[in-house]
Amino acid sequence: MDRLLTVDEAAALLGTTDRFPRRLIAERRIAFVKLGTHVRIRESVLNAYIAESTVEPLSIRWRNGEVA
Repeated sequence: MDRLLTVDEAAALLGTTDRFPRRLIAERRIAFVKLGTHVRIRESVLNAYIAESTVEPLSIRWRNGEVA
């Protein structure tokens, strides 16, 4: 079973303040677990969010000093 992370732990994993994961939750951009008044985020959900948000670098080919 996945670890359930607090908002602060999720922010640390993302390298942000707690405001960012709270915004992701409020905008329903990530799945979360509500336990009474507590909100938790599955570690796998954050890892999937990071993977989906990863932008790969472009491969640029040069020909005669210009982009081909």
